Amino acid sequence: MNRFSEPRDPDFDAINRSLDVDRRLWPYDIAQSRAHVAMLAAQGIISAEDAGKIHDALTLVEGELAADLFKFEQDDEDIHMAIERRVTELAGDAGGRIHTARSRNDQVATDLVLFTRDAARETVAQIERLMSALIDAAEAHIDWPMPGYTHLQRAQPVYLSHHLLAYVWMLDRDRQRFAFVASQCDVLPLGAGALAGVNFDTDRALVAKELDLGSVSPNSLDAVSNRDFVIDYLSAAATSATHLSRLGAELVLWSSQEFAFVELPDRWTSGSSLMPQKKNPDAAELLRSKAPRMVGNLSSFLGVLHGLPLAYNKDMQEDKQYLFDAVDTLTVALAAAAGMIEGAEFNASAMADAAGDGMIAATDLADLLVQRGVPFRESHAIVGGIVREALAAGRPLSSLTLDELQAHSSHLDGDAVALLGQDGWLESKQSEGGTALVRISEQLVSARSLLS
Repeated sequence: MNRFSEPRDPDFDAINRSLDVDRRLWPYDIAQSRAHVAMLAAQGIISAEDAGKIHDALTLVEGELAADLFKFEQDDEDIHMAIERRVTELAGDAGGRIHTARSRNDQVATDLVLFTRDAARETVAQIERLMSALIDAAEAHIDWPMPGYTHLQRAQPVYLSHHLLAYVWMLDRDRQRFAFVASQCDVLPLGAGALAGVNFDTDRALVAKELDLGSVSPNSLDAVSNRDFVIDYLSAAATSATHLSRLGAELVLWSSQEFAFVELPDRWTSGSSLMPQKKNPDAAELLRSKAPRMVGNLSSFLGVLHGLPLAYNKDMQEDKQYLFDAVDTLTVALAAAAGMIEGAEFNASAMADAAGDGMIAATDLADLLVQRGVPFRESHAIVGGIVREALAAGRPLSSLTLDELQAHSSHLDGDAVALLGQDGWLESKQSEGGTALVRISEQLVSARSLLS
């Protein structure tokens, strides 16, 4: 007799069914089931003969799923039940023993741990591809000057290599976050049962070894309710996507005719349905839009988990929707970013012209006054007055004479005239981490070592 006196409402089946989402977990469910059944046989919980029949059935099911020949049925609530149903069809009574000493609660948690571990490792590899592309571009354009911006206003000149390397350090932090995610997926939930453990003498360490996991969860309640590793992935993905959105925003600006700093590869751009002359940086624009989507995944799942009592609750079924979307979205975003950087053609003259704006030497002029003993706030005001006078006259700073400069401060001399008349401001930034070439060379060595 079934516990229930009436069939499920079709609408309940619709809301309860997760197969369309979780079917991609099938490789992990097969691997987990193999390890679990091998342990059951090793412990004498099921016979070797039954274990062999189950293993043979799992191999057939694996082939059907891999070839997209597996026939799902209407009653298959999720991928786990679908696989168990098919194994039982193939193995007979032996197949009914596949679920001995486990619950769907610890089964699902284990599949998700294995999936997230692989996803985090793959994300690390994708990040490293983008890091490598940025480092290659920095080396190829090591001494190409461009303006650095604050508030999107020209501020101080930097080298393009310096600007590109800034993203390398961002991405390295992302890489470390995903490596942490992978480390958090090194614990086996299987064996926790529904929440309290199981009534069999299982060997959880054996299963962990088979699945290449370093340890087993020490508490059964925590094992089935833990989704911290999903939160960790979503959090790392939100941060990484935010970094990519900043890169995308700059590529959009730089590829515009107003900037003309870069020509993006045709294969990562698109045209207009109306205007034949257009070359739109759609991939870069989409990098901007993916970031809030990723933040939304994190926020939404935190909302699902908050306030849930221990141990398992059906709310947690939503974890896969947010996790899978984050993995898929970040995968294409990282590929797009790497593709655009690998094929980008930078415009040396446009960047040099913008970096040659004499007004951005104002900070260097203020620093010269400080070196002559003028307090910085006073020197800042002095140079501000000089800039205002030059702007009012429509003249560049480099056109001001010594007499005009000394009218603002007697500390300004021929060195000030020389400073404004040359473009060596970049090489004056010799501080550690600065934009001078000697420092960029150090950064390149450090960046390369990150990937080695």
